[in-house]
Amino acid sequence: MNDSSKAFLPLHRLPFNSVFNLFTKFFPVPEVKLFSCTASKELSGAIAKFYDSPLSDSSLARFSDGEMQTIINESVRGSYTFFIQSTCQPHDNLIELLLWIDTAKRASAGYITAVVPYFGYARQDRKDKPRVPISAKLVANLITAAGADRIMTMDLHADQVQGFFDIPVDHLKSEAIYIPYLENGDLSNTIFASPDVGGVKRARIYAKHFGCELVICDKYRTKANEVAAMTVIGDVKGADVILVDDLVDTAGTLCKAADALIEKGAKSVKAICTHPVLSGKAYENVENSKLSELIVCDTIPLRQSSPKIKVLSTAQLFARAIRNTVEHKSIAALFHQ
Repeated sequence: MNDSSKAFLPLHRLPFNSVFNLFTKFFPVPEVKLFSCTASKELSGAIAKFYDSPLSDSSLARFSDGEMQTIINESVRGSYTFFIQSTCQPHDNLIELLLWIDTAKRASAGYITAVVPYFGYARQDRKDKPRVPISAKLVANLITAAGADRIMTMDLHADQVQGFFDIPVDHLKSEAIYIPYLENGDLSNTIFASPDVGGVKRARIYAKHFGCELVICDKYRTKANEVAAMTVIGDVKGADVILVDDLVDTAGTLCKAADALIEKGAKSVKAICTHPVLSGKAYENVENSKLSELIVCDTIPLRQSSPKIKVLSTAQLFARAIRNTVEHKSIAALFHQ
């Protein structure tokens, strides 16, 4: 059979490469562009490495008053475009993300995804007192209005924040990172604990998976970032306790919870928290606390090192999620079942 006759064979009888080349001739596969923003440069580089693709060329200029100008230095027309930016210390970082999204939209990017490992303002997800904003909804509206087609994030402070978006949300979970890590240790004497009532569901996932007991630390606040009292609900005597939370800000809650657990007879206390916000005197609080170890993810870069703080990478998980998005595959396999 000569080459000319092959062209008239049914598609299912042609070699795969011939079918693929024929398909891409008429339906070109969009390019994938990964962009690193200011707040997540190290994580962006690691994601690009696992994705096996270099970061795309961009630059950020500033006017003398601090106003930002985002510049994409290569074509993104028709491409899958991903901007990786945590909105920690959210003011400049959030505005920068919005500007990048708008830049890509006006450059005719085909599909824009905001990869926000840490979604700032998620803690303000409802009106818990008169005359306060629902900031999580406002930020969701801003990202959508800027032109994002999709958002990819991890461990939102409350799951319902997903409903504030009118675009698809890929809500990755840190259990996919922490559970394999914990499985390498001895958990025979372990009890999991939630540092507050709101985090019980999160801690229960670990307790159920490992067949361990669960206790609750009930906190009472007089104002934001200040815990007035802490009560332990459950028996922790002689146990190695692991506190589970989505973020650690000033570390006040964690440190008071650790103190209360030790006073109740716990043998040791360590904590796993996805987002290391670590503001104010957080590092000092952790150093002086009864916590033996604080394990965090790299969704937010640490401001300083600490012998008590261990960082686990989220880069491979985000890289796989990005690839599944591009290839139109489910990300369900990325969740720890």
